[in-house]
Amino acid sequence: MKTYRIELNKLKAMSNGNGLVQAKIDALVLSQTVRGDEAETTVLSMSEETARVMFLLLKANLAEIDGRKGRSQR
Repeated sequence: MKTYRIELNKLKAMSNGNGLVQAKIDALVLSQTVRGDEAETTVLSMSEETARVMFLLLKANLAEIDGRKGRSQR
């Protein structure tokens, strides 16, 4: 499995449709080599400001998805 280090620089927009949430981002993606005792995992890092924007956009998108459900499914 390939592992990467992804540095999220800017979150431009988010949308949802057909069960997918899509984000338009500016990011730096670097291949990461795994050393002997490290777990194979991809790392996503971002500034606190970018994380707050991502959280607010996700919250808005999920509220929109919940709004489309019938009352019995909420």
